[in-house]
Amino acid sequence: MTIEAPAKIKFNNNILIVDDHPFIIEGYKNAITRYKTDEYTFMIDQAKNCETAYDIITNPETAPFDIAFLDISMPPFESKNIFSGEDLAKLLQRYMPNCKIILLTMYTELLKIKTIVKTINPAGLIVKNDLNFEVLIFAIDTIINNKKYYSDSIVRMLELVDADAVEIDVFDKQILFHLSKGTKKSELTHYILLSAGAIERRKKDLMLLLKIESGLDKDLVQEAKAKGLLY
Repeated sequence: MTIEAPAKIKFNNNILIVDDHPFIIEGYKNAITRYKTDEYTFMIDQAKNCETAYDIITNPETAPFDIAFLDISMPPFESKNIFSGEDLAKLLQRYMPNCKIILLTMYTELLKIKTIVKTINPAGLIVKNDLNFEVLIFAIDTIINNKKYYSDSIVRMLELVDADAVEIDVFDKQILFHLSKGTKKSELTHYILLSAGAIERRKKDLMLLLKIESGLDKDLVQEAKAKGLLY
């Protein structure tokens, strides 16, 4: 009598990919569906903007996602205050707390990276310039095995900077300067080449970075001066 070996169990994973470039979504799908096909099967949902992603995530009939790939820079869904992949990540953490989030970004500003790590603590954080097929496969493997994956550029930035150091970019310096001069909120866009929403998000990032619990501009300015970020 011939005894057949038991069929190998495949693990199912529900994946969400959010990116406003269809060819990038296809690249992710191509890599994901080639990963250990004898061990895993993947069900993939996709969205090309924050509104579509919001509808998928908040739909009570949507099965929880195991992994989500989120581009940080996305067309916003302003009526729901969803302006970026970061906001979608926070939404996912609320609706699907066990989902492993991979954020993909073109940002290389230290303040932005440190804020993402602190506020979202993603399972994966990848600078797009680091990304290729092999990196994506390695990131998937690392995260499926319950480890974090940060791409090379992220690791270098975080390793080279003193943990207590505070670094901000030119836009943040402009925001702090005009706040210190008493410029009205409605007039900030006249002096800073950012949208009102972007300025408010940067203010919130600065509040987090400088540990301003009051949320008051005057406290932010005072602490920025104490840290030598504003003279």
